[in-house]
Amino acid sequence: MNNVTETPVVLLDFWCDLQCPDCHRALGDLQVLQERFPSALEIRLRHFPLPRHRYAHTAAQAAEEARAQGQEDAFVTALLTRTAELGKQGPRMLTALAAELGLDAEEMDTALVDGRHLLVVDADQAEGAALGVTGTPTYVIGGERFDGGRSQEGLRERIAEKAERLLRRDG
Repeated sequence: MNNVTETPVVLLDFWCDLQCPDCHRALGDLQVLQERFPSALEIRLRHFPLPRHRYAHTAAQAAEEARAQGQEDAFVTALLTRTAELGKQGPRMLTALAAELGLDAEEMDTALVDGRHLLVVDADQAEGAALGVTGTPTYVIGGERFDGGRSQEGLRERIAEKAERLLRRDG
C-alpha cells in the first residue's frame, strides 16, 4: 500500500500576447507567485494574440516550437523583454532569438512556414474568447478571471488569495 500524499496543484492560466509590453510587466508577478507556491501552482501559458500586434500570432507559434524543443520558458521570457524589437523585425527576430538560445533556428523557421502550431494557438485564442478574455495579460484560476493590463496593482495578491483558498479546499 502506498502512503504517499500528493500535494494539491492549482492551475493558473496566463493568457498572453507575446508582443504585448503589459505581458512583459506581468512576468515579475508570475515569478513571485511561482516562488510563493513552488510545488502547488502550475502556471500555463495560453496564447491570446491581439489583432493590433502584427507579429503576435507568429510569436505564439514560435513559442510553441520552442516548447517542442524544450525551451518554452526561456524563449517566452526573452521574447517578452524584446517586444519592441519584434515589432520592428518581425519573424526574422524570432528565428534569431531561437539561435541565440541554442534552439534549432532552422527548425523554428520551418515551423513558422509550415504552420504546424497554428491549431494550438487558434484553440487557445478561441478558448480565451469563450472565457471572456478580451486583452492581455489575463489570468484564470479556479474558474475566476482576473484582467491585467497596464495596471497590475493588487492583482498578484488577489490571485495569491484565490490560490490559497483553492489549496485549502483541496488540501
